[in-house]
Amino acid sequence: MLTARFWGVRGSIPCPGPDTVVYGGNTSCLEIRADERLLIIDLGSGVRPLGNFLIENDLKKYGKINADILLTHTHWDHIMGFPVFAPIYTPGTELRITAPVINENDDIKSIIENQLSYQYWPVRAEELPASIKYSQIKETTLDLGGGLVITSKLLNHANSCMGYRICYKGNSIVTIYDHEPFHSLYTVSPEDAGYNKEEARKAGITAAEENEKIRQFIKGADIVIHDAQYSQVEYLSHIGWGHCSYEHTVEAATGIDVKKLVLFHHDPSHTDKFLKQVGKKYSKNKKPKIIIAKEGLVLNSD
Repeated sequence: MLTARFWGVRGSIPCPGPDTVVYGGNTSCLEIRADERLLIIDLGSGVRPLGNFLIENDLKKYGKINADILLTHTHWDHIMGFPVFAPIYTPGTELRITAPVINENDDIKSIIENQLSYQYWPVRAEELPASIKYSQIKETTLDLGGGLVITSKLLNHANSCMGYRICYKGNSIVTIYDHEPFHSLYTVSPEDAGYNKEEARKAGITAAEENEKIRQFIKGADIVIHDAQYSQVEYLSHIGWGHCSYEHTVEAATGIDVKKLVLFHHDPSHTDKFLKQVGKKYSKNKKPKIIIAKEGLVLNSD
């Protein structure tokens, strides 16, 4: 069985305060257990409380902390928690950090460890007692052994961003964040003299095909954790920012045998009251069952 525990559910920036007490104000961090195996998706500010939990639990239970960390991408809200992740200061810790290829000139090890330079932090990366290995991937399938298999899928975002499908003994959890629907890149207006009807048609088909690839990637998953930063009205003012509306997310996951759909990566401006209203809107949805991501929430893939 796969189990997911949410430690950070926000996008863009941490937003602590009286209006975010119920759903939480930390940025992206997800703990996944494949029985005893530990996966961590993203190193947002939510990784700090996760690290403290691992020190109190995994270290005592197993004698060390051993985890595979999958980074969706390297935007600040998804990596900012690394310097305050307690296991990196703990001898015996073994971490394997995997991230998408950014470009030929960017090295994931440098991106992460540059946070531990004296301009920003009192401890340098080379002083860490933990063993940390880095790797970069394109779209691929990773066999981690013991029946744990991870497939990666490039998403539509401002920089290279990966979705992950985690499969273990017939169960599956999929993460899709940060991502927005693909749109036609043909922007010439029909009223313009240079408008080409055939090129516009082909561009529309390409966008539809890419959106269908995402649907096929999440199809049949037990749990889908999907970007839903905006309402549809808000999204229309943020096209190109790399995030979805919750209306699109629900539509994209409907009719493809997804069991549980978690609306994730909440906008910093979305208060507990707002998110509660979104949850109420979809409370009667049966297939998929729609859940609003919340710090401390635990979901099983059964």
